[in-house]
Order: sequence, then C-alpha cells, then structure tokens
Amino acid sequence: MQLDIIIKKYDKTLLWIILALCGIGMVMLYSASSFKSLYLSSGLSDTIYLRSHLKRMIIGVTAMFFFAILDYRKLKSIAPYFIIISIFLLFLTKAMSVFNGSTSADRWLSLGFISMQTSDIARLSLIIYLSYYMDKKGSRIKDFYTGIFPPLLIIAVILFLIIIQPDFSTAAVLGIIGFIMLFIGGAKFSHLAAASGGALAIMIPVMLMMPYRMKRIIYWISSIFGESGAISQDLGYQAQQSLISLGNGGIKGLGIGNSLEKNLFLPEPHTDFIFAIIGEELGLWGAISVLSIFMFLFHRGIKIAKETTDPFGIFLSIGIVASICLYTFINIGYVTGILPVTGLPIPLISHGGSNLIITLTSLGILLNISESKRSIKNKFWSNKFDD
Repeated sequence: MQLDIIIKKYDKTLLWIILALCGIGMVMLYSASSFKSLYLSSGLSDTIYLRSHLKRMIIGVTAMFFFAILDYRKLKSIAPYFIIISIFLLFLTKAMSVFNGSTSADRWLSLGFISMQTSDIARLSLIIYLSYYMDKKGSRIKDFYTGIFPPLLIIAVILFLIIIQPDFSTAAVLGIIGFIMLFIGGAKFSHLAAASGGALAIMIPVMLMMPYRMKRIIYWISSIFGESGAISQDLGYQAQQSLISLGNGGIKGLGIGNSLEKNLFLPEPHTDFIFAIIGEELGLWGAISVLSIFMFLFHRGIKIAKETTDPFGIFLSIGIVASICLYTFINIGYVTGILPVTGLPIPLISHGGSNLIITLTSLGILLNISESKRSIKNKFWSNKFDD
C-alpha cells in the first residue's frame, strides 16, 4: 500500500515507457539469441542469454525503484567521492588487465563474485558530478580557470583511462555528454569550442592508430561513395549483414522468431546488432515504433527537466536523457550504415550487464526528479535563455 502511494507520485508516462522498452528488449533478445544459445549448448537450451539478461534486469529494476524512492539531492554529498571511485575503478581495470598479461581489449573488472564494465559506472558518476559541480559554481562556470577547467580535466582523465582499455567509442560518447552538460550549465561556447578542438586533435589520431578502427572508417567512407568491391566486402562484413537483415524485413517484417540473419550470419545479433533483428522481424513499422518510444523517453526527460526548479535536478535530467539517446541513435546509426560500427549497445534492448543496470539506475533517479518537481515557474530556464 505504501509503495503504491509512492509510485503514484512519479511520472507514470515515463514509467510505462521504461516498462515497454524492457518488455520489448526481453522479447527481441530471446528471439535474437535463441539460435546462438542452442548452438552453444548443443541444443539443450535456447535461453542462455535470456536468463542472464533477466538476472541483470532484476538487479537493475531493484536499483531503479531504490533510487526512485531515494531523494536525488542526497547524491550531491557523494558526487565527489563517486567520481574518485569511478576513476580508481577505471585505473584498476587496466592495471588488472596488464597484470594478467592480456593483450586484447579488456573492459570488464572481475572481482570474483561480480564482474562490471567500469566505463558504465564512470558514465553515471560523471553525470552526477558535473550536475553537482555546475549547481555549486552557478554563473562562475563561465570563467575558464576557476570554472570550466576543473571538470574538463576530470573528463580528460576519464576519457584517457577508457581509451587505453581500449574503448574509444564509449570515451567519445562520454566526452559528448560532458560537453552537452557544460553547455547547458552555462559554460562559454568559446571555451567549449577550444576544448573540443584540442580533444579532436588528440582523439582523431588515437582513433586511427588501431587497425580495426581504421578498417571500419575505410569501409564506412567507401559505402558512402557507393563502392562495393573486394575491399568493402573484406572490411565491412558486420555492417553488410546488418543491412541485409534490415532488407529482409521490408515494411511488415518476417515475424517474431523468423529472422534469418540471427542464424550465425550476423555477428552479435543479441547485443550490438539487435536493432537489425528488430527491423528484420518487425519490419520498418516495428523499427520506427521502437525508435518512437525512445523519442518519447527523450521528450519526457526534457519535460521533467523544464518543470524542475532545482538546477542540480535539471542538469541530472539532461545528462541522463542525453546519455540514453546518444547510445540509442549511435547504435541505430551504425546498424543502418549511417555511422561507422562502434559496438555501443542500445539501452534496455541489447543483452547487457553493467549498461542495463546503470541505465535503469539512471532512470530511477529521473523518476525521483519527476516526483520532486515543483509547480511554480522555473526561473532557471527563463534566465538561461534571456541572457
């Protein structure tokens, strides 16, 4: 009874959107992973990935309701410590990888009883810390050395530790999230432009240093100019199979469970390329419907931010929805060939561990902000756009 009363205070539309995406994710994940599960288990089980996804979803939903009940303003007191812990975990992830003699990408930190992707923890901690910092600084964020420089330094440290894992795409997205939040927080465009130029001057050469990234860029550029020769065939297998999957679906789709590409033709159909399976089985209209739900989530998050009087809550709301929508549209972008393949998952849909839990935790915070909004006129937005 008490929980029912608490839930009634929250944004019901947002809650239904979250539940809808989780439901779609479970159905499509089972469909996309069933054949691979049968293959890995020698025909014994078609739910290997579904069961692991459900376990993590239970943890994520529990975290979501916990943070929906917890007053989000209490996050201010832990923000500086949370960012330090996340930086330490990123460092520990790389240190453990080097200690174990791994030469491949190692983005997970295993502590025996639990394994986590520390870049996801860093994403949430960065959003909370920037919200706390900008709320504390106020208009002083416009100053370079005492305003914007400290958070830029923290962002640079986090991006460096993620890039050396290596996970360039996640680092790039975190950088974009940070710059969006700093811009909304009132940082000068000239300062952000200069910082962006410096970041690009460093990150572009770093991106091109790894052969597999170079291959993805070469294929993407060749596909833009319509080249489909042997070079493109060799470099863009995943992207090509993704487009074949979407083409198979057409307008109406083949029906749930009837995908052809998930039968070991399309790599990672349950994670990176699950949206291609959605397009193949549900067709163009189904893909548009899923994309529309994410658009509704973005609209709801911005609405919550605009109706919130507390700057900390405003920055948190914007950071959370910006993070989810960036991941979504980048994933859809490379699945449809608009962007080069990055490997970023689509939130709440792709099979995931840390990403799923952190996303649901973030949405729990957003639900709490929606409960805490005030009905009086929000002076933040009027002052922001009257300047």
